[in-house]
Amino acid sequence: MLSRSSLLWSGALLLGLWAQQAWAADDFQHHGYEEMVRALFSVQSQCPYITRIYSIGRSVEGRHLYVLEFSDNPGIHEALEPEFKYVGNMHGNEVLGRELLIYLCKFLCEEYIAGNQRITSLIHNTRIHILPSMNPDGYEVAARQGPEFNGYLVGRGNSRDVDLNRNFPDLNGLMYYYEKNNGKNHHLPLPDKWELQVEPETLAVIKWMQNYNFVLSANLHGGAVVANYPFDKSREARIRGKPTYSATPDDKIFKKLAKVYSFAHSWMHKGWNCGDYFEEGITNGANWYSLSKGMQDFNYLYTNCFEITLELSCDKFPPASALAREWLANREALVSYLEQVHHGIKGMVYDENNNPVSNAEISVAGVSHDITTGADGDYFRLLLPGTYTVTASAPGYQPSTSTVTVGPAEAIQLHFYLKPAPKVSNLNVRGHQGKKNLTAKVPPANLGPR
Repeated sequence: MLSRSSLLWSGALLLGLWAQQAWAADDFQHHGYEEMVRALFSVQSQCPYITRIYSIGRSVEGRHLYVLEFSDNPGIHEALEPEFKYVGNMHGNEVLGRELLIYLCKFLCEEYIAGNQRITSLIHNTRIHILPSMNPDGYEVAARQGPEFNGYLVGRGNSRDVDLNRNFPDLNGLMYYYEKNNGKNHHLPLPDKWELQVEPETLAVIKWMQNYNFVLSANLHGGAVVANYPFDKSREARIRGKPTYSATPDDKIFKKLAKVYSFAHSWMHKGWNCGDYFEEGITNGANWYSLSKGMQDFNYLYTNCFEITLELSCDKFPPASALAREWLANREALVSYLEQVHHGIKGMVYDENNNPVSNAEISVAGVSHDITTGADGDYFRLLLPGTYTVTASAPGYQPSTSTVTVGPAEAIQLHFYLKPAPKVSNLNVRGHQGKKNLTAKVPPANLGPR
């Protein structure tokens, strides 16, 4: 029988991910907060020119929420280079994602040093952000129980016992109202005083989203084995006791993203896992069960980012002896999913003087979900292969429309040059004086089922 280290080396060769050296069994251990921090700083020390560690905030108990960034220019957004993020351990007792992301950090560094062209290309052309633990306080509670005695809910929430995946502002109800009333279909407004309604960990992640123009993301969980895609919250109540499918305008893309992970995973795509069956190892969140105030839907409705939720293990807190096998099962999937950030179209939006235009809207005919340009005027729009009519628009400019054909490989570059809109004549202003200022209807509150 092959030893565990031999199995790791064989798996590396089969996958074409050439490791510089095999990892020993001792490398696969659970990491408490201090051990996790040391592991991240160790990677940064080993690969100082392609990594950066930063904190997006602190937990309730004051632990840093550390992110390890990989890039050929750490700390800098390069125009036309997409931003990607992985988030783990949102539920403190779902620990496999935390460990996998620590291993992924080590793996990316070692493969880059070894000259792996696939990994080198990813790091040179992508800005990768990895947050191994969004809920370090909850993890410590779960870890005190240990793998053998951990309950299904012990350590799930933060130190105030708040479920962080039910703690984001609920934008779904507003979106579903706007769908019926031709309202805004992206970057929905946050409610008043929202900062006072969320936990410190949630606040830190939302601020993080505001500071980086993320394109693609995945949120790693445990308790099942399936790739879950939005929407998580149902548009309507259960029908005859059954949940209902709640599709986004980008449903086909989300299904494809989920399948990329599922089929690259060793057994997720087989469907039968943990006593459940999910065809092809994927599911629409609401069609599984409806969930309000989740991070996945919030990403899509508030930012440019497309996020799916990855349920990676039947056991929420697997023993250390299972970690090597889980790493092998997920390694190729983690890399393959990350590569999806480079599909679709991307480009710059300029004004007549070749100055970049930030916050311009990019709309695709037939898809009622727009995205916007970042601070540097660049945009990234995930699309499946096909021919699309794309329009760029911004206040004070005439819209510009182009047709583009997207292939299955790298993103197609499509740039826009906006001309100033004609100045409006003041001749008819007097005729409008005295009219009432009509305002849009305000959607009713509490639209959701909960």
